Amino acid sequence: MTTVQARPAPDVRRWKALAVCLTAGFISLLDTSIVNVALPSMEHGLGASEAAQSWVVSGYALTFGLALVPAGRLGDMRGRRQAFLLGLAVFTVASAACGLAPTASWLVLFRLIQGTAAGMVAPQTSGLIQQMFQGAERAKAFGLLGSVIGVSTAVGPLAGGVLIDAVGTDDGWRWVFFVNLPIGVATLVAGLRLLPRFPASSARREEFDLFGVLLLGSAVTALMLPLVQEQQWTGQLKWGLMPVAALLLAAFWAWERRQGRCGRAPLVDLGLFSLRSFTLGSLISLTYFAGFTTVFFVYTLFLQNTVGYSALTAGLTVLPFAAASAVGAAIGGRLVVRYGRKLVVMGLSGVALGLLGTVVAVRLVPLEYVGWATALPMVVGGIGSGITVSPNTTLTLTGVPVRRAGAAGGVLQTGQRIGSAAGIAVVGAVYFAHQAGHERSVTAIQLGLLTAVGIILIALVLAVADLRERQVHPETEAAGGTLRRGSQEGGTEEKVRQGS
Repeated sequence: MTTVQARPAPDVRRWKALAVCLTAGFISLLDTSIVNVALPSMEHGLGASEAAQSWVVSGYALTFGLALVPAGRLGDMRGRRQAFLLGLAVFTVASAACGLAPTASWLVLFRLIQGTAAGMVAPQTSGLIQQMFQGAERAKAFGLLGSVIGVSTAVGPLAGGVLIDAVGTDDGWRWVFFVNLPIGVATLVAGLRLLPRFPASSARREEFDLFGVLLLGSAVTALMLPLVQEQQWTGQLKWGLMPVAALLLAAFWAWERRQGRCGRAPLVDLGLFSLRSFTLGSLISLTYFAGFTTVFFVYTLFLQNTVGYSALTAGLTVLPFAAASAVGAAIGGRLVVRYGRKLVVMGLSGVALGLLGTVVAVRLVPLEYVGWATALPMVVGGIGSGITVSPNTTLTLTGVPVRRAGAAGGVLQTGQRIGSAAGIAVVGAVYFAHQAGHERSVTAIQLGLLTAVGIILIALVLAVADLRERQVHPETEAAGGTLRRGSQEGGTEEKVRQGS
């Protein structure tokens, strides 16, 4: 009897396509933190000034944040597969250009392009998940996405430290970018074969809201510039951009409402904010990232500058957090259907507890043993982070109609980028202010970490408030029920249209 080899089942192909999306998301988010430990190498090997080093980090964050919402909307309109592959191709080429940069000025330019491409990839990932999965499978897929978001940020310093230690100080920084090339090319080839060809939005002939892009881009620029340049731009004049950002955001909101009333497709469907899960989830995400990402910024600086660790050793010190975060995200992806927002509350509590344990360890343990002493608190914080990011991403996006999934994912991740920039500015200011004049003082890192805990507690308050509201009024967008049913797109779509 002849045995016929079976073709891969459609669901297997979907999970392979998800792996493609997550891999692209991983390398784009990895580049937000991997360069932090490579800055001394850039200074030594390329002669990069402090201003250039700052723009290598902040320029990527800025263009990443600027591209998210317009790119998400473009994917909604013209097809997420095409937008994803284009963004990934540009990101890979820009990574090669960064590694080959002959001067610091060229490096900054290529980093700006790389950040734009990363911002193009990110919202397509969440949009494709919305299209490919429903119900509990969607929750699991978003759980894996949350794992990638948390782990990629945490593992960046370790990956950078390994590369610099292996290659050397002079050229180590170049391999921080070259490492993207084989991954990017392989992911691009796999994406061409595996990513499904969904039709673009066909509800009505939609035009791209160019004026909305201009307003939102100007607002995000005015908001993020003083945050990402807080250490480099001295004086208080930079904060004058904040009211400008507020005015531009108000103008953008008014313009988008006008677009909706006139029957034109807005850049951001404001009706999304009538979904309690989306609004609260976006606020929790923004606040949490303001506290979460700053930990690796100030803690790795403390380990290298005060304790005297190498880049590799400093990266290894945060490995427990990264590994535990992956475990926590896997757990969160499985349990979010059953427990909903309760998981987010538990996760935020775990992160705060882990950071407080780190503060205690830094204070009580001799500095030469601090890396070992903080391992257990880092594990606690990492598990908490995993069951925060993963379930919150699921709860925030699961009720969003598929045709708006790209723009909604862009809004969520723009909040994460703004939160990260704001948190680094605030916590960094506290850390550097108290570090001055104290050669080996641990006061700076303690106060910096306590500030991060305070920010995370704000996110915890928001999550508890949402949980209590759901307990008092269980009929308001019961997340668990929505996830279990997994097929309420039509009703949600109508709610969004009415809200706009």
